[in-house]
Amino acid sequence: MKKRIRVGGAGLLVLFLLTILGLSPLFAGGAKDTGGENTVTFTSWRTEDIQRMGQINARFMSENPGIKVVFSPISDQEYDAQVQASVMSGVGAEILFVRSYDPGKVFYDNGLLEPLNTLLPDLKNFPEAAKGAWSADGTIYAIPFVGVTHGVYYNKGIFRKHGLNPPETWDQFINVCRTLKEKGETVFAQGTQEGWPLYEVIFSGLGANFYGGEASRQKLLAGDLRLTDTPFVRAFEKVMELQPFFPAGYQAIDYVSMQQMFGTGNAAMFIGGSWEIGIFEDLGLGDDLGWFAPPVEKAGDRLQYCFHVDAGIGLSKGNSGNEAALSYLEWTASPEFAQLFMDQLPGFFAYTPGDYNLSNPVAAKMINAAQNADLTVRTVWQDLSAQVPSGNGLMEEALVLMYNGSITPRQAAEKVQKGLDSWYPAFK
Repeated sequence: MKKRIRVGGAGLLVLFLLTILGLSPLFAGGAKDTGGENTVTFTSWRTEDIQRMGQINARFMSENPGIKVVFSPISDQEYDAQVQASVMSGVGAEILFVRSYDPGKVFYDNGLLEPLNTLLPDLKNFPEAAKGAWSADGTIYAIPFVGVTHGVYYNKGIFRKHGLNPPETWDQFINVCRTLKEKGETVFAQGTQEGWPLYEVIFSGLGANFYGGEASRQKLLAGDLRLTDTPFVRAFEKVMELQPFFPAGYQAIDYVSMQQMFGTGNAAMFIGGSWEIGIFEDLGLGDDLGWFAPPVEKAGDRLQYCFHVDAGIGLSKGNSGNEAALSYLEWTASPEFAQLFMDQLPGFFAYTPGDYNLSNPVAAKMINAAQNADLTVRTVWQDLSAQVPSGNGLMEEALVLMYNGSITPRQAAEKVQKGLDSWYPAFK
């Protein structure tokens, strides 16, 4: 069944933003002449999207036969450094995915991106709060493009086998985990070799129901709450309750291996992001792919839902006069591109004003969960990761140590807070 959403003055995503935020060698910059055809390179941190992005870009190229678009992604962990180095040296993609808030701010603080206010006048129609995630002093440096959600994928076939239903509360969740483990199933396809999924997905996604979601995040930014205060320590403690259900040897399991384990039916659940729907479909889960929202503490509690402002689309410096790149950039700000992107890459939700159909049932379920939830973004992504040591990095390191048994949940909270105390003014 298709889920129809409208992004605009009263659209769900706009309401979300206004609620929480109003508060590989790449081609050189400039269009390349390849026998009468200008080439534009688009890069992102999603190496798994090559085939699907190829299908999206085929539409643009059919409508613009003089322009060739090459999608040339870089692995997530190497993306920021490689993009900065290539653009600063005059060798880089024209069109870039840009992270929101502090991680993306590094790009425009270092002069890597062209201002878009004049180049794309239609940005005035985008929600102000969305633009705020990629702007400074009124200058917009990236098209506010997509947001993503966090929750729990499950294998419907394994759940049916053991007569299990998707849990709604935390106690139900833990009981499902125990049952699956007792039945000899691999409960979660989670590993701790990389820290970012532990922070961005597990803590920000599942922990938000225990630390108080957006209300507590705002207090943290203001210095009225600390990570060592009870709500945040409790969130560390609760997400640690999942560790006994991680697979054997989880310390050596990396992100791609986690996806492969779940996507090939070798684990019952995976705590993941909405961006992974297509990956699991490509791995063959098909109708057995299920999803449920982060379990609340007790029945009747309002869901604290991490719906993160994820990716903008920017133009690298030196390309303000590049007609081919500008033509493609303008297209990426269109409803046509947004609909194609959401069709090909379900689980990304566009901020581009327009009227859209969500044909993917799992993506539609994720949007439905937002209807009666308090929405938030990743815990320390905004402001708290603007300097070194960054809150994002501190959270990743602390959670790896915690899940690997080197420190307690309270010590994890203390470790992150101590790092932030070294520079964040609100804590002084």
